[in-house]
Amino acid sequence: MINIVLFEPEIPGNTGNIMRTCVATNSKFHLIEPLGFSLDEKYIRRSGVNYIDNCEYTVYKNWEDFYSKNKENAKFYFLTRYGHKPHTSFDYSNSEENIFFVFGKESTGIPRDILKPHLDTCMRMPMTDKVRSLNLSNTVAIMTYEALRQQNYNDLLRDEPHKSTTFIEDFED
Repeated sequence: MINIVLFEPEIPGNTGNIMRTCVATNSKFHLIEPLGFSLDEKYIRRSGVNYIDNCEYTVYKNWEDFYSKNKENAKFYFLTRYGHKPHTSFDYSNSEENIFFVFGKESTGIPRDILKPHLDTCMRMPMTDKVRSLNLSNTVAIMTYEALRQQNYNDLLRDEPHKSTTFIEDFED
């Protein structure tokens, strides 16, 4: 199971986009308070469209609450600009493993006291020196799909379910 964890997210649009990604990928979503917005804000609805009602998520009071409830049989990975390993250097191929990808708040990331005990699973997506990080919702999507690629996309659909599999081929000029 792939789990997406947001530590104190601040931007509702990012959270809505991530909720949509979680629904699309059958990933479980975890939110660690305080949140910089209300979950019923119109911005969440706009970015998550009508998919967020299908998002399986849990809200936790703080890191300790989250960690105590999820640490058993879990593998934690931390996305941080201070990581030294690329996100592709880890093996996520075991679809039976309970994988947690932890992302920090948009302004300051994940606190060092949380990262330090997990240095071996801190990572950074390679990029130029012209930006310090990618957009949070983009990073979540990249990370989730890297894990799914390694798991051969589990039971996700490979064809668009609402059109014929020959939709393009059947098109006549």
